[in-house]
Amino acid sequence: MKNKVQLITYVDRLTGSGIAELTDLLNQQFSDLFSGVHLLPFYYPIDGSDAGFDPIDHTQVDSRLGNWQDIKRLGQSHELMADLIVNHMSAQSKEFQDVLTHGKQSIYWELFLTKDKVFPDGLTNELADKIYRPRPGSCFTTFEFANKETAEFWTTFTDTQIDIDVMSDKGQEYLSRILNTFADNNIKMIRLDAAGYAIKKAGTRCFMLDETFDFIDQLSKKANALGIETLVEIHSYYQTQIEIAKRVDQVYDFALPPLILHSLFTKDVTALVKWLTISPRNCITVLDTHDGIGIIDVGPMEGKAGLLTNGEIDNLVETIHFNSVNESKKATGAAASNVDLYQVNCTYYDALAQNDFDYLLARAIQFFAPGTPQVYYAGLMGEKNDMTLLEKTNVGRDINRPYLTPSDIDESLEKSFVKAMIELINIRNTCDAFNGNFNVKGEQSMLTMSWDNAHCSAVLIINLTDRTSSIEIKEASRTYSISLQSLLY
Repeated sequence: MKNKVQLITYVDRLTGSGIAELTDLLNQQFSDLFSGVHLLPFYYPIDGSDAGFDPIDHTQVDSRLGNWQDIKRLGQSHELMADLIVNHMSAQSKEFQDVLTHGKQSIYWELFLTKDKVFPDGLTNELADKIYRPRPGSCFTTFEFANKETAEFWTTFTDTQIDIDVMSDKGQEYLSRILNTFADNNIKMIRLDAAGYAIKKAGTRCFMLDETFDFIDQLSKKANALGIETLVEIHSYYQTQIEIAKRVDQVYDFALPPLILHSLFTKDVTALVKWLTISPRNCITVLDTHDGIGIIDVGPMEGKAGLLTNGEIDNLVETIHFNSVNESKKATGAAASNVDLYQVNCTYYDALAQNDFDYLLARAIQFFAPGTPQVYYAGLMGEKNDMTLLEKTNVGRDINRPYLTPSDIDESLEKSFVKAMIELINIRNTCDAFNGNFNVKGEQSMLTMSWDNAHCSAVLIINLTDRTSSIEIKEASRTYSISLQSLLY
């Protein structure tokens, strides 16, 4: 995919409508802004228990949004990324409903993962304690069949999301069918959602095993053979991300968002510079996504030092809560039904106390960091925490998943901050220096990030103490400097 800025969005939550309207928006108001689009789940149904991440039919476009022809048409003007939800499917799927009806006699029995498939000799407390859990509670749910027999199924995330036995013949057929559907409809990249949990093995953490790497490698090769690149979505220890990056086309840089916040909060870029020196170059960078702000990605793990200490992470989280006037507390952890243990639910704009300059500064750092930048639709518009939606759904991540209308977009495009963001996006898209070599230098509050490519260069200079920043561009035909502060006025 092109090394230019991409958009992350739900179809309906940005447009208030469907895929055809999104195509018009991208080709009109957002013309030339985004080379690609990560379309968040558009499968049937988009309004399940997990906002589309619990598909009943992964190969069916929700008819309220349009159809595959609409997707294919959008793919003619923009490179498209879609989610391949590797780990699970909806309990309402025809496949699992057939299992509930026919039990072990179902033709789909082997498609799903039960406790006894992994622990045929039983699950002891010692074995259970080893399993890595992203959320509190058991990773198993008991279901009763029509004949009154029962079985315990793996449900890593919720009891409405049934884990797939991805190594079974049925599991392989299921994933191949989705890949083929994507390839037929102009999908150029897939995001392997929750891939780290896909392989379970007795006596292990059941998360990011050697066998998981092998599975990701094999699935990536299948996708590549169909002309599809892969992006792996895993929140984990930072060294794990470095290892994953060696085996896939692209990996997320989930360490970047919390490290930028830490730098701005403490006026100290030390941890950020350390990471940018060793971070994978084949990555997708983000500040915000449809999920929360990851914390585990910068923390210590199992006695190994992280990019930040536990004390620094505590300060980071508490500062987010303070800046958001404790709105993030109402959406994070046990305060809402989305209880991911490793994320803080808050818009990035509110995490920075709705400070336009700090937010623009954060975006500039993201755009200068190694990797291809993606901008989340709510972040593009500078949206604030959606407390009304949170109160309505009690789903923590909905605080940063607003429903917008065409008039909302028109109003946002008049904001000085959004205009400044668009200017930054244009710089990142048009300057050929970003296809060259990266260098970073920094000490305490001073940070310099630079790109050099043949006869052009781009340099971002930041002084967090003085709260000043500028971008210096040198091209064959001209040299110019831009003050970030001036972009806001």
